[in-house]
Amino acid sequence: MEFKGVFLLLGILFLVNGSFQQRPSKKKPMKKDAGKDSAIEGLQKQINDIVQELNLLKEQQALQTVCLKGIKIHGKCFLADPVKKRYHSASEDCNALGGVLSTPMSEDENNQLRDYIRQSIGSNEQVWLGINDMATEGKWMNQTGSSVFYKNWDTSNPRSPQPDGSKSQNCAVLSGSSGGKWFDENCRDEKPSVCQFNIV
Repeated sequence: MEFKGVFLLLGILFLVNGSFQQRPSKKKPMKKDAGKDSAIEGLQKQINDIVQELNLLKEQQALQTVCLKGIKIHGKCFLADPVKKRYHSASEDCNALGGVLSTPMSEDENNQLRDYIRQSIGSNEQVWLGINDMATEGKWMNQTGSSVFYKNWDTSNPRSPQPDGSKSQNCAVLSGSSGGKWFDENCRDEKPSVCQFNIV
C-alpha cells in the first residue's frame, strides 16, 4: 500500500510538473520578441553605418577624381571650367558638383590658383571668384556668407582702384593677365570659373 502511495504521489507530481511546462509562459516570448527587436535594431544600425561609410568613400573617390583632373592647393582641390557662364550659373554648377566657386585665402593660394588658371583656361582669362557684395554694397562676402579677410584687389590705377563698379559690379574675378589681381565685374557677364572642393 505504501508502495502504491509513493507511485501515486510521484504520478501526481509528474502530471503537475508536466502541465506547468506545457503552459505557455507569457514572459518568455516577450523576451524573445524583445531580443529579436534588439537584434533587428542592431542589424539596421550596422546597415546604416555601412551605407554612411560607402557614401563617404564615394565622396572621397569623387574628390580624388576632381583632384586628379584639377589641382590640389592647401588642402583643397580646384577644378577649372572653361565654359563661360554668368556668375549665378557658374556658382550653381559648382554647388551641383559639391563645391563652391574658388575663394583664395592667402597670397600663396591666390598665386597658385592664378598659375592653374593660366595653364588650364588661358593666360588672359578672368575667372569668377566665390566673392560678391550683392547683400551690402562694399561688403565683400564669400559664398558661405562670411567676410573675406584675404583680398587681392588691383590698386595699380590710383584713379580707379578696385573694386570700383559700385552697384553695377557686384561679383569678383581673378585675372590671369593681371598677375592674379581681383576686379569687380557685372555678375551677368559670362566668364570661366574654378570650382573649389574642401578635402575632408
